[in-house]
Amino acid sequence: MAIKMEKLATMVLICSFFTALIGFLSLPVMSQEVEDESEFNYDEKSEKGPSRWGDIHPEWSLCKNGSMQSPIDLLNERVEIVSRLGRLQMNYQPSNATIKNRGHDIKLEWVAGAGYLQINETKYVLKQCHWHSPSEHTIDGKRLDLELHMVHETPSGQTAVIGILYKIGRPDYFLSSLTDHLMAISDTTEAERVVGVVDPRQIQILYKQYYRYLGSLTIPPCTENVTWTIVREIRSVSNEQVRLLRVAVHDESDTNARPLQPINNRLLQLYGPKYLKDKH
Repeated sequence: MAIKMEKLATMVLICSFFTALIGFLSLPVMSQEVEDESEFNYDEKSEKGPSRWGDIHPEWSLCKNGSMQSPIDLLNERVEIVSRLGRLQMNYQPSNATIKNRGHDIKLEWVAGAGYLQINETKYVLKQCHWHSPSEHTIDGKRLDLELHMVHETPSGQTAVIGILYKIGRPDYFLSSLTDHLMAISDTTEAERVVGVVDPRQIQILYKQYYRYLGSLTIPPCTENVTWTIVREIRSVSNEQVRLLRVAVHDESDTNARPLQPINNRLLQLYGPKYLKDKH
């Protein structure tokens, strides 16, 4: 009888373990950016500023304790030039999109995805893009005027982001196509605005040279193991376009760029045929 009871207790424990495991695996992946951005800001003097993000919620702890945080300085001295990365494999397509003022940035989201970026054998679906000014990543310590993030995800929650840097010059074609919508949402953070069909190929990504490293989301929850691709070619954007992006969000900060994070001996690679040719 004692042996039977012991076996029964063991079976109950095993069942309880698998029930807990299934429950854990069914939890949503906490990799997505926070949508309610009223809980944090970019003012270093504020209790909600970047240096305090990791203290606001337990699930944001990586913002404070993570070892693979973004953004970083793309310092030439630490870059490894490689050929095995190959050109970016992008297969984008037009798709319906909405635009929303999230409080500290403007997000354009493709309703059903808009194609994919392929890295090795993994396909990351293009979900949304948003803007930071000035740029979050720097090149040899220099910040540029604007940075666009194109956020991609796999069904399992892996994230890959393409970053594009801009300096003041001629207007950016893609932003020009969104001007009316940006002006329309400048006074509200309550609802998304339907944009209609948006073709991400209009961003016209120059992909012959790019940096690659493993980092994190640059806003809470600062999830790590994000594959970053920073296009090396600098694009141009007008003063008016940068101003419109900043006016539209109506926050009290002069920036929505997170301060640079320690690289912590991470591998920083640069792919580019020109550099490979010069090296040889």
